Amino acid sequence: MQLNDWTLWASAQEVIKRCGVKAPEYASAQIAEAQTAGDDASARTWREIAQRIDQLMDERTGRPLDKQ
Repeated sequence: MQLNDWTLWASAQEVIKRCGVKAPEYASAQIAEAQTAGDDASARTWREIAQRIDQLMDERTGRPLDKQ
């Protein structure tokens, strides 16, 4: 099942809220875990979430944009 765009953005924001500056690392770990399990759909979903996390975080500081 593929998540809609709104749900992907909400998921990215929730990961940032819970993990802070480590949100990209968390998403990467989820991608790796899904790939190891052979779950391509979950890996694809986590890649989509990771892309949104990157867009929501300031690349210079790694901090969420709303915390600056």
